[in-house]
Amino acid sequence: MSSTLFRTKKVEQSILDTEEPEHALKKSLSALDLTVFGVGVIIGTGIFVLTGTVAKNNAGPSVALAFVVAGVVCALAALCYAEFASTLPVAGSAYTFSYASLGELPAWIIGWDLVLEFALGTAVVAVGWSGYIASLLDNAGWHLPEALGSRDAADGFGFDILAAALVLLLTVILVLGMKLSARITSLVVAIKVTVVLVVIIAGAFFIESKNYDPFVPKAQEVEAGGGLDSPLIQLMFGWAPSNFGVMGIFTAASVVFFAFIGFDVVATAAEETKDPQRAMPRGILGSLLICTTLYVAVSVVVTGMQHYSELSVDAPLADAFKATGHPWYAGFISFGAAVGLTTVCMILLLGQTRVFFAMSRDGLLPRFFSRVHPRFKTPHRPTILLGVLIAVVAGFTPLSELAELVNIGTLFAFVIVAVGVVILRRTRPDLHRSFRTPWVPVLPILSVGASLWLMLNLPAETWVRFGAWMLLGVVVYFLYSRSHSRLGRQEETTVGEVLRPPGRGEM
Repeated sequence: MSSTLFRTKKVEQSILDTEEPEHALKKSLSALDLTVFGVGVIIGTGIFVLTGTVAKNNAGPSVALAFVVAGVVCALAALCYAEFASTLPVAGSAYTFSYASLGELPAWIIGWDLVLEFALGTAVVAVGWSGYIASLLDNAGWHLPEALGSRDAADGFGFDILAAALVLLLTVILVLGMKLSARITSLVVAIKVTVVLVVIIAGAFFIESKNYDPFVPKAQEVEAGGGLDSPLIQLMFGWAPSNFGVMGIFTAASVVFFAFIGFDVVATAAEETKDPQRAMPRGILGSLLICTTLYVAVSVVVTGMQHYSELSVDAPLADAFKATGHPWYAGFISFGAAVGLTTVCMILLLGQTRVFFAMSRDGLLPRFFSRVHPRFKTPHRPTILLGVLIAVVAGFTPLSELAELVNIGTLFAFVIVAVGVVILRRTRPDLHRSFRTPWVPVLPILSVGASLWLMLNLPAETWVRFGAWMLLGVVVYFLYSRSHSRLGRQEETTVGEVLRPPGRGEM
């Protein structure tokens, strides 16, 4: 049984599967499109919220260094993703990479994890977007009925009509084609980046050097139950993370890391890229570099405008402008955040449908979902199914419950991809790699260590939920996926042909 659980799918077979007319996605994306997708999904509310939160609670002005640390951790993983995505330009990202290196069961587990994570992540972002839009409508004098607003604000029955409508609209756009999605994303990202640049440039004129003193505040021990007081850290090492000081920078990096979540979604579009061998590394690494630069610049500006101890937690950038006597920028920032969340939601939904599509094409999920639209060449069936389900979840579930999702699955995917690079280098040294991760196996090992360290900083409850979902995935695999695997059936056919007695005329 162990040999079947860890059977790997050859790279050549994965690429061959993408050429089947009924299951082939249209190649229309360029390196610029991928970079825009990356920037579009990475820059969300994190840049407008997390900066002030970690500056006030964990790192002070040295939050800029925390963004650098988190960016380095992501860069280590991004280099591994770039090699895989250029060598194996097939939809599915970490799922497909795992299938080629670690085997079927590990691939199923990571695919199962990513489908849930992207789905709930899309719902979370949609609900957050709804809150921004409702606030802007209120400012304009238009008030939605309470029953059709945020579920957090509704008494009794309520349905977040704005969140559900956004998901359904984005579902239609994704069904109509990747090029249309790329054009809309480009427009929205241009607006979002413009807002961020205006904030950086305008805020630079209100910086006071005294607010940077001290740049690295004196270390403070985290109180029980506060900050990132991780039971796992205390259990394994006997101490809890510190606020401020040098260790406070690393503690802050554990938090701001989640502002970078999303660059790996770019890899799910590898199959729809015109020149993936060149475009994928540029798109993944380029978007990460742009976003890291913007994050560092914003953190330097906001901690220079207002002393870190006075920053607000909910809206640090907007409130920092208010503190300097420029409240107009608060509405401008809210507008930028609302517009920016649109692309985050779209690209998370895109990534989720591509992973689902890849798993169904391999037979691990029903093959019904692996047929592409005859005209638009998009995986319309899983896109419509998942779009409707996510719209319902976003409409009926309060944000306070959705927000409990922690991106432990993304860090887990980073670990799997880094290990997969090392394994595939050993098992298939003959493969042509247009992009090669440098310093293998040292760099992948560093990536694994950095990702595991950030995972250990997560609450124990997160690990419990993660383990429960993974356990359910294993059950589904043995009840359905293992017996319907195309790779498994191909192996059975091959074995049957070898063992079949020769017929008449074959002696």
